[in-house]
Amino acid sequence: QHFYLYVILDVFSRFVVGWLLAEAESAELAETLIATTCRREGIQPDQLGLHSDRGPAMQSKTIAQLLIDLEVAQTFARPYTPNDNAYSEAQFKTFKYRPGFPDQFGSLAEARAWVQAFMQWYNYQHYHSALGLLTPAMVHYDQAQQVQTQRRQVLAAAYLAHPERFVAGSPTVAELPASVWINRPPEEA
Repeated sequence: QHFYLYVILDVFSRFVVGWLLAEAESAELAETLIATTCRREGIQPDQLGLHSDRGPAMQSKTIAQLLIDLEVAQTFARPYTPNDNAYSEAQFKTFKYRPGFPDQFGSLAEARAWVQAFMQWYNYQHYHSALGLLTPAMVHYDQAQQVQTQRRQVLAAAYLAHPERFVAGSPTVAELPASVWINRPPEEA
């Protein structure tokens, strides 16, 4: 038996805002997850775009109508392009290669418990190089600037105390990207 993991990932912060593990793929389950996540995250009309694979649940009329009602734009991965959403693929790779990932789960309850622990770790303890070594939670909850300011202060003090240790000069803190895109639209002339 296989289980199906639905994940809603905030592409900018890499924060998993919603997930669901089920025994079957279903438009109704996807609809419930999307609606619940939008409510919990306070998504306003025309604020969100949902990029998904071309699975039957995500192409269903149920989901299409829900997204129209929520005023959420929907885009799909290109046909026969499984790596079209690099952010989602990277998150799933982290999931599958996490130490302790079992060869199989004994039950749906056991699998849900493992996924719950993984999502907690991923959101709050996993530092991303693409996020300037911040956790998704730091970025998602607008703590990035505060953490980066503290890092700059610590690095400046370390440099002043021992500049000989920094052969490349004063150390800098990696910045967050200004924007993140999936299938970036062409720039206007």
